[in-house]
Order: sequence, then C-alpha cells, then structure tokens
Amino acid sequence: MVNALVPETAGRAPGPRAAEPGAGGLDRLRRRRRRQTVVAYLFLAPTLLFFAVFLVLPLGFALLLSLSRWSGFDLGDIDPVGPDNFAALFADGATFLTPVLTNTLLFALGTVALALAGSVLVATCIDKLRFQGLWRTLYFLPIVTTVVAVGNVWKYMYEPGGLVNGVLNALGLGSVAFLQDPDTALPAVVVVQAWASLGTAILVLTAGLKSIPGTYYEAAALDGAGPVTVFRRITLPLLRPSLLFVCVTQFLIGLQSFALIIVMTKGGPGNATDVAALEMYRQAFSYGDWGAASAAAFVLFAVVLAVTLAQLWVFRRTGEDA
Repeated sequence: MVNALVPETAGRAPGPRAAEPGAGGLDRLRRRRRRQTVVAYLFLAPTLLFFAVFLVLPLGFALLLSLSRWSGFDLGDIDPVGPDNFAALFADGATFLTPVLTNTLLFALGTVALALAGSVLVATCIDKLRFQGLWRTLYFLPIVTTVVAVGNVWKYMYEPGGLVNGVLNALGLGSVAFLQDPDTALPAVVVVQAWASLGTAILVLTAGLKSIPGTYYEAAALDGAGPVTVFRRITLPLLRPSLLFVCVTQFLIGLQSFALIIVMTKGGPGNATDVAALEMYRQAFSYGDWGAASAAAFVLFAVVLAVTLAQLWVFRRTGEDA
C-alpha cells in the first residue's frame, strides 16, 4: 500500500528536461530586462547628450584652461603652465583675494541677511492680511523684471537728485553719493540685490507658513503666549526647512552676481564693488587671459561648495535634517 501511494518519479533525480523550463524562463527574464535597459537609455540619450555637450565638455575644457595660458583665439596656442594660474591669484599684490573675493563674500552675506530678514517680516505680515495673492504678486514683480531695468532704475534713484536723496533731504539729511563713494557703493548695490530677491523668498516662506498646523497657534493662545514668543518658539522653528532653502539659494545667487553690478557700478569706484564673476569676465574678455579666468572660476566654485556645505551643517546641528 505504501508503495502504491508513492509516485513513480519520487525517487528519481530531476533530469535535464525537468530543469529546462526554469532555466529558459530565467533567460527570457534577463533578455527582457536587457531590452528594457536599452530602451531606457535610448530615451535618456538626448538628455545625456545635452549634459555631455553643455556641461561635461565645457567643464573639462575649463579645467584644461585653468592649467594653461590661452588668449582665446587659436586652440593650437594653448600653453600648459600647471598650477601657475592658481598661484597668481593669491600671489603678493594680486587683487583676487582682496578686494575681489572679499567683496564677493560681503555682497553675498549682506544680500542673504537683508533678503532673509525682509522676506520673513513681509511673509508673516502677508499671512495675516486679506487678498494675499495680490500682495504676493506685487512683491514678485521684481523677479520678472530684467536685471538691466532694475539696475538702471535704482541707479537713477541713487543719483544726487534722485528719489532716495530726495527723501533724505526731506528728512533734513544731506545728500549721499551712494554709487560714487567707495564706502557706500557696495552696501547700496546689496540693498538693490536684496530687494530684487524678496519675491522668491516671500513665496517660499509663505508656503512654509501655510504648512504650519493652526493647532500650534491655538495651543499657544490658550497658554497666553505673546506674539514674540509665538514667533520665536513656533513660527521660526517650523520654518527651518524653508529658511534653509532661502539661505542656500540666496547665497548662491549673491556669490555669482554679475549683471546687476556691471549695470550699476561696473566694479567701481575703484575696486569697491569688484566681485569674482566680474573679475572673471574682465580677465577673459577684456584682457584675453582665459587661463586666469578659468582658475578664478574653479576657486569660486570651491567657495560656493564650502559655503553651501557649511550652511547645511549648521542647519543640521540646529535640528533640521536637510
């Protein structure tokens, strides 16, 4: 009886024919995955080609130029010089470290400080007003206006007979040569850059304020917390992700600023508003020293990377996992 119940094939090892269906299915699965991979890369090919042509190749060429001397005309004239271009940037008497790189950092710091403080204040006020869409649109208008137009309007406003000095005179104060005085030229341009950056920062912070649950404010009101305490203990901590985004983006914009400065001051008076991007432009297109310009670009990239990583580290230390 026992033998009758046992199938005839129970004691036999599986032969080659029994293993063939599983092996064939695995092969078909592998072929299908390979086809899917090929199709995926074919769809990605235009994007990968775009990045290769407009990012990887220029980056590699810039790295080559940073280690060479080239006037910008004949590729056969590229003369390798090693790290001499980088050494020249920081040599005694060079202006790249001071005042160019110093002005760049001060410009970025001032822009971030003013834009962040102004956007937090305005976004908090807008969040309590009616017709919020209208106010956000008004504050966003400078973003959609060209930098050349913004720079020229503010340039005329800073003139001795302009609007800003007119207000100062009406208050009983003397006129100030904002863009002609080396002590006031950089702060004057910082104010314009911060004002032009308010729109984006306000939109980001307004969205962050909308994401804060109202139950926190209701609980604070029941506990008798004042507006300052609510803002410091509830609003600011919960706005930290938005504040991080605004800080990083505004700092990047400030470090790479070029158009506004060339429109308003062209780096003057003297070197008072000369920044890294403007110096790169001059070295390449005015002096024909593409090697120095490329070396300065990589130094600026290193500064931007270091500042961004430092900001992320600070926000992580204060409790935001960015």
